[in-house]
Amino acid sequence: MQLKIMPKKTPLSAGRVPLILFLCQMISALEVPLDPKLLEDLVQPPTITQQSPKDYIIDPRENIVIQCEAKGKPPPSFSWTRNGTHFDIDKDPLVTMKSDSGTLIINIMSEGKAETYEGIYQCTARNERGAAISNNIVIRPSRSPLWTKEKLEPIILQNGQSLVLPCRPPIGLPPPIIFWMDNSFQRLPQSERVSQGLNGDLYFSNVLPEDTREDYICYARFNHTQTIQQKQPISVKVLSVDELNETIAANLSDTEFYGAKSNRERPPTFLTPEGNASNKEELRGNILSLECIAEGLPTPIIYWIKEDGTLPINRTFYRNFQKTLQIIQVSETDSGNYQCIAKNALGAIHHTISVTVKAAPYWIMEPQNLVLSPGDDGTLICRANGNPKPRISWLSNGVPIEIAPDDPSRKIDGDTVIFTNVQERSSAVYQCNASNEYGYLLANAFVNVLAEPPRILTSANTLYQVIANRPALLDCAFFGSPLPTIEWFKGDKGSALRDDIYILHENGTLEIPVAQKESTGTYTCVARNKLGMAKNEVNLEIKDPTRIIKQPEYAIVQRGSTVSFECKVKHDHTLIPTVTWLKENRELPTDERFTVDKDHLVVADVNDDDGGTYTCVANTTLDSVSASAVLSVVDVPNPPFDLELTDQLDKSVQLSWTPGDDNNSPITKFIIEYEDAMHEAGLWHHQTEVPGTQTTAQLKLSPYVNYSFRVMAENSLGRSSPSEASEQYLTKAAEPDKNPTTVEGLGSEPDNLVITWKPLSGFESNGPGLQYKVSWRQKDGDDEWTSVVVANVSKYIVSGTPTFVPYLIKVQALNDVGFAPEPAVVMGHSGEDLPMVAPGNVHVTVVNSTLAEVHWDPVPLKSIRGHLQGYRIYYWKAQSSSQRNRRHIEKKILTFQGSKTHGMLPGLEPFSHYTLNVRVVNGKGEGPASPDRGFHTPEGVPSAPSTLKIVNPTLDSLTLEWDPPSHPNGILTEYTLKYQPINSTHELGPLVDLKIPANKTRWTLKNLNFSTRYKFYFYAQTSAGSGSQITEEAVTTVDEAMASRQVDIATQGWFIGLMCAVALLILILLIVCFIRRNKGGKYPVKEKEDAHADPEIQPMKEDDGTFGEYSDAEDHKPLKKGSRTPSDRTVKKEDSDDSLVDYGEGVNGQFNEDGSFIGQYSGKKEKEPAEGNESSEAPSPVNAMNSFV
Repeated sequence: MQLKIMPKKTPLSAGRVPLILFLCQMISALEVPLDPKLLEDLVQPPTITQQSPKDYIIDPRENIVIQCEAKGKPPPSFSWTRNGTHFDIDKDPLVTMKSDSGTLIINIMSEGKAETYEGIYQCTARNERGAAISNNIVIRPSRSPLWTKEKLEPIILQNGQSLVLPCRPPIGLPPPIIFWMDNSFQRLPQSERVSQGLNGDLYFSNVLPEDTREDYICYARFNHTQTIQQKQPISVKVLSVDELNETIAANLSDTEFYGAKSNRERPPTFLTPEGNASNKEELRGNILSLECIAEGLPTPIIYWIKEDGTLPINRTFYRNFQKTLQIIQVSETDSGNYQCIAKNALGAIHHTISVTVKAAPYWIMEPQNLVLSPGDDGTLICRANGNPKPRISWLSNGVPIEIAPDDPSRKIDGDTVIFTNVQERSSAVYQCNASNEYGYLLANAFVNVLAEPPRILTSANTLYQVIANRPALLDCAFFGSPLPTIEWFKGDKGSALRDDIYILHENGTLEIPVAQKESTGTYTCVARNKLGMAKNEVNLEIKDPTRIIKQPEYAIVQRGSTVSFECKVKHDHTLIPTVTWLKENRELPTDERFTVDKDHLVVADVNDDDGGTYTCVANTTLDSVSASAVLSVVDVPNPPFDLELTDQLDKSVQLSWTPGDDNNSPITKFIIEYEDAMHEAGLWHHQTEVPGTQTTAQLKLSPYVNYSFRVMAENSLGRSSPSEASEQYLTKAAEPDKNPTTVEGLGSEPDNLVITWKPLSGFESNGPGLQYKVSWRQKDGDDEWTSVVVANVSKYIVSGTPTFVPYLIKVQALNDVGFAPEPAVVMGHSGEDLPMVAPGNVHVTVVNSTLAEVHWDPVPLKSIRGHLQGYRIYYWKAQSSSQRNRRHIEKKILTFQGSKTHGMLPGLEPFSHYTLNVRVVNGKGEGPASPDRGFHTPEGVPSAPSTLKIVNPTLDSLTLEWDPPSHPNGILTEYTLKYQPINSTHELGPLVDLKIPANKTRWTLKNLNFSTRYKFYFYAQTSAGSGSQITEEAVTTVDEAMASRQVDIATQGWFIGLMCAVALLILILLIVCFIRRNKGGKYPVKEKEDAHADPEIQPMKEDDGTFGEYSDAEDHKPLKKGSRTPSDRTVKKEDSDDSLVDYGEGVNGQFNEDGSFIGQYSGKKEKEPAEGNESSEAPSPVNAMNSFV
């Protein structure tokens, strides 16, 4: 199908011809697709792609590079003009042109000067289809001249005068950046009083003494050459009134001072600009900078307004302490009158600046390239604006159109070039120049007339895959000149596709609005023009849509819990989907709490930030579907707000508030707290609670409190943060409604009574001037109450009282308004004194060797003279003659509370003499001691002997040495020694009991077995019984002759040979066994063992070659008593139940009544290496030798 535009047949006026021609251009002009292969084949006029700026300031220290790049087919050649005449680069050895480019490189670094190459340059790119030209490029080297030498006189002026320090920098290219610094290269501080103007001068609205300095230096920075020039320093001295008078009297006349104004305050006047009005002209697009700097005392402030208009908000900026107004991107609408106003306390002045915005030319419609077919029509339009309005001129291939070769198809109509019935010779590059006094614009636009047969640019056999029920777009990008017509065919059908089902777009694309399964197939695109025909086939496949069959669901979870969203996807079996999860349409947070598997998103340890919308997105290469669910995280409520106090009465007020967000959990109650800013600022107290449906509360108040209230909301998850505090409310004062608490009367001295109480808080005072009325009288007397009024304190001391007499006491609160209710009466006592009498009839009963009981008679209450605390017993042990030289006697103290008249003394040492006395104790201290009473403790059992050593071991004897017990606890009667041998299986032999006189400290045992270990038990005795025992072990020595014979046998040659033969025989047997197994035979060792089971046969262990107890693999019974020990050389409890002890470091057991030892001998000592083949019999000399080398 082909669309045609049929113009109405109506007469046309001459003025409408350009419009119709323009429409024809829009219809018939060709667009060249950006296909690389096509562009390589088509001829094209030159196009400038890159060029240097119009105003090109170069660095004279570097080579000059003037850019000019262009494209075209065939590639263009380049030429240059300089100052309007041809620039022959071949004649200048310093100038070269880059290959395949028009860029010039002028080598001035080796020789030559930049000034030599100043001028106006223009580049021309030319091929057989036309010529394009660049802008006029003005080349100028940058300049950074020095300041002219000048003599600067010091400036002396009076405090408060205005001052302008001129900079006047040298004229550079481009203009320098100005700033003021001192000799230390520190920028001078600027303010509303001191600032730098746009011209670089430094302005002082008024000077101060601190402005005195000798190094005001103006610097000019030339950025292009990276150089900084500085002016000579300027010296300024500001004189105070006193200094001024002295200076005038000494040297100067009044007329010699800088400036004529005094330091008196004065209204503002402008330092710049001068007068009441001025003019400013700026170009469109630049930054408009307006400046007003005023002097005056005090320092004036600057304000800006625009007459009959407003300043543009987004483009207006204030600089230099409001002294400079800047408007960026200025346009013609910014023209007008701007007023700056300088104001201080003494007056105001204003200055009007008339702004005119001019404009260099700017594009309204820039001419565009035209690609036409032979016989086509077209137009080039060039429209620009400016102030003043620019003049439009045309060039063809760089030549003014007036003198260019004539083209019958071309007609110039002002800013439009009209082409009619073009031919290939009409191809050219046209230049449009729009210029006024402020600048110019130059644009290149080519007309390219092509005659090309149709070409289809879409790749052959392209496969299109489309989701069912969606539009299918089959591309057929084409090109041809004249413009080809396009037809589409499906399969083998001969007729073209009609527009009732299909849509054919102008770019050749075939659209199937709703693709179905039956739309699958092969489609053919055919392009025709008068020069030929081209066709292309493409294929279309229709796929099933992707669907989400299980969508994520809305979830409400508590903070800290886990939530899971499910998303199941169904898709076309030929497509591979990818499932992505989003939160608020963004990627999931990079947090290990978020995990994604095949169909689920799991969020663990949910927090408040996790709430929001989660979206499951299923993507294939053809379609995308999504489903969302909201996660609500419940949390404590947000705090209430907008607290308001109403109905303010003396003792009540109504508080209302607005609840905060309940965070998805209903509010159950509100908690109201108050702060007393007068008495306890910053401390909040609980006031009341109200249900969560209530937003007001009637609050009871106390007098004379400066209340503030805050509210907290609570739901099932917890309590919110407090709200902002309400306004303060001060209630009226009233008399106290309560009295102090915790009233007590206790004396600190025997003749006083200290009355203490817990004062009322400021909140409880109910008014100013809080005081207390303290009253007292003796309980048992007829005296009247004595009263005194004291300040807001917590105690009062009554002096001159009798010792320890009961008193009645009361404390009443009062303030400036009145008294509190009548207080309660409490009882107290005046001060205590030390007791006067000691306990009598003290006697002691000894219970046993470590415990005694003491009895005494109570002291009369009147003699105690205070509160009875109890009785205290001092007791000490009598010292020996060696201890009596010590000055300090260690006394022990036991206190018995209350009125007890007896007590027990524990922890006494047996067989000792003690002395004691008893004293009564009250709140003041101890009374006198009773007479000393002595007593003796009976004998006790002794401690263990201090040491036990075994010395001088021989073959059959051992000598024991010991030290007596450190605590004999009586008179030693004898020592008891028990000992028994230990055989090689760690079994204990018979126990021998021996009594030794008490005066002995050494004893020798004879007729012992040689090379035998013995265990000894040793303890002392008194008449009270046996003490703790000490144990030790020792071994008798070895028979050296027998050991020597054993060693001789082991080292004989015949013995070594015998052992080698046995080893060889075993090796042969193993080899035979291995051969028989490889032949399939079975070596029936197990069967033989089962048939001739002998408990005495011990098979060899495979791991270490030692012999162990034989046991069937299924027999887990313990070994029999008396059997040989296993190879690990340990005796287990279950293996040797009849053993007394295991060989070790300690004894765990006791003796029974006949003195035999009961228990197990256990320990962890490492066994000797020669005990592997042990028996229950006595060890042989050979084993003994191997054990004790």
